Amino acid sequence: MYTLNSLLFDTDTKNYNNNLQTLLKLIEKTPENSLIVAPELCLTGFAYDNYEKALDFADIANNKLQKASKNKIIILSILQRSENEVFNFAKIFFNGGIVYERAKAKLFRFGNEHKYMSEGDEKKIEIIEVDGIKIGVLICFELRFKDIWQKFEGADVIAVPSWWGVLRSEHFKTLTQALAIMNQCYVVASDSLNEHCSKMSGIISPMGDVKRNGNLTCLEVKYNKKECQKMRRYMDVGIK
Repeated sequence: MYTLNSLLFDTDTKNYNNNLQTLLKLIEKTPENSLIVAPELCLTGFAYDNYEKALDFADIANNKLQKASKNKIIILSILQRSENEVFNFAKIFFNGGIVYERAKAKLFRFGNEHKYMSEGDEKKIEIIEVDGIKIGVLICFELRFKDIWQKFEGADVIAVPSWWGVLRSEHFKTLTQALAIMNQCYVVASDSLNEHCSKMSGIISPMGDVKRNGNLTCLEVKYNKKECQKMRRYMDVGIK
């Protein structure tokens, strides 16, 4: 049986290797058969003043995280260049490989993301099955778009790696809980511990029961696919 893990830690915006080592140590402490969600761009931050260094670090991070993913599912986002454009890529690592990646499709224009990176293709937002778990990934601001929620109908787990502003913390809490209730699945949300972020990492059950990390760097909750099935039978809204 899998364990769901939401992470909550500071991102050092200057020392990327420190961030990677922090993440790797947290991953190492999780049990085998863990699904782990880390904050959006937790290895570099948005790095607008140091873009080339952050982009160069992507290769190092991809290599290390693939090695760390034996018997574990690791979900986060990484800044990376593709065909001479820069994207914020959601990635799923599993058993030594990258089994899914796609670029952030809804950039946070209020934070000027559109000035520094390109927008991904919304058509590539989809459910992917990894080791029997149907997974969807929403990157931070994408959480606000109801049409994207519908793409994950039937998912067992929706991961939400985020860098969510502290002034809108209640929005993050409400939306992540509503997402779990609407899709009758687990939601594993991970936000940064940085000063201006909500710090509201947590795990919500298909019934809508909420556990937030609080002071925990890593919150663990047992995953049980039958909880999704039970909720969908109990409150039948057509999700299979």
